[in-house]
Amino acid sequence: MKIYNKYIATIALSLVLASCKAPMATVIKDEVKENIPQNFNQEEQSDTNNNSGMTPWRQFFTDPNLVVLIETALKNNQELLITLQEIEIAKSNVLYKKGKLTPTVAAKLGAGVSKAGRYTSEGAGDATTEIEPGKEMPDPLGNFEGGIMANWEIDIWKKLKTEKESAVAHYLSTVEGKNFVLSSLIAEVADNYYELLSLDNQLEIIQKYIELQKKALEISKIQKEAAATTELAVKKFEAELAKSKASEYTIRQQITEKENQMNALLGRYPQPIVRTKESFMSMVPQTVYTGIPSQLLANRPDIKQAELELKSSKLDVEAARKEFYPSLEISATLGLEAFKPSYLVKLPESIASSLAGELAGPLINKSAIKANFQTADARQIQALYEYDKTILNAYLDVANMMSKIKNIDQYYQLKSEENKALDQSIDIANQLFRNSRADYLEVLMNQRDALDAKMELVEAKEKQLSTVVDIYKSLGGGWK
Repeated sequence: MKIYNKYIATIALSLVLASCKAPMATVIKDEVKENIPQNFNQEEQSDTNNNSGMTPWRQFFTDPNLVVLIETALKNNQELLITLQEIEIAKSNVLYKKGKLTPTVAAKLGAGVSKAGRYTSEGAGDATTEIEPGKEMPDPLGNFEGGIMANWEIDIWKKLKTEKESAVAHYLSTVEGKNFVLSSLIAEVADNYYELLSLDNQLEIIQKYIELQKKALEISKIQKEAAATTELAVKKFEAELAKSKASEYTIRQQITEKENQMNALLGRYPQPIVRTKESFMSMVPQTVYTGIPSQLLANRPDIKQAELELKSSKLDVEAARKEFYPSLEISATLGLEAFKPSYLVKLPESIASSLAGELAGPLINKSAIKANFQTADARQIQALYEYDKTILNAYLDVANMMSKIKNIDQYYQLKSEENKALDQSIDIANQLFRNSRADYLEVLMNQRDALDAKMELVEAKEKQLSTVVDIYKSLGGGWK
């Protein structure tokens, strides 16, 4: 018995020593997170108390038509609905990993028949054995059984617990992924809404320009009859009028496509988008407060998602490393077993039970376990780089948008001044043309410049509003 115990102890010791050779995970210093700047603009100090990314979207967007569109998108958008199912999948995986920590219990029923060869130890034994005095063992021999069986892997190295913690971290990352989809969806709906209002105003401008061209054409025809100008002037105005009408249909097509694009975001078939174009040019962009860069780590859901995926991948490496350790499994059965169904009720003779424990660990040919560990290790390094890239891109997004807001505001002010000057020049040119003191080319060039300036002013207003939306999203706003 002592020799047997020594043998068991030797095997157990060999398994433990073999597990001590398990490789270590790669450790990389996170330079990006540790060296995140104190401010977005090194020349200005940020206000740590104000951060627009913390403002709920219903308070940030005040246009009632836009609010209704966002609410519709949050209910019907297919990408968001797909993301919600990713959360359910991750939640189910957590339950699966949690279930592995507890014993597996199953019920079983079985029936069978066997016949052993006469000239075998089993057959010879059955032939000389009597069930009862004068009653031989039946041949062939039936077997009927029923009972419960249990199997349990004892989590001695906390491997199963680590796998569960990894599944929980992945589940939480899918929740943050949903929040990022929410933030992106709200920003996309708002951007498309402002683009649609911009197209509406551009269409109105081109229609007014067409009316202006019609009047200029009539004047040129009258002047031609009075020999004050030539047929060339008439043809030039006719060509300009045709060009403007063609532009009108181009804008109409852009409006149709933009409406359909918005309806796709809203998860519905094409229908009119309710909006008020008249107030577009008088809209004042929201004032945006950026806070400090470190607040991005808590506000931006994509950063939190990448952080949780990094945590999950590190736990996966830990679980893969513990595959090198021996595992302990306990199995047990308890039930009734007999060669005839009628004997199953004869107790305690028909009671059958078993209890076994098994300690097993890899000794040689660990290539599959090593490959699994190396894959998990590479993925955790990959997740770290992905996390750093997300932080860096978030910082650059905000820094670029802050600069863009300042420059687009200046651009809009200068375009407004240009429009005022060109409107005055059109009136002067038309007056001179009526009095034959300016030729048609001066009138055409002034009108074209004025049209281009008005279009650019509308586009500048749209960029003003969209840039504010984009920086709101970059600060992590929209999902709360």
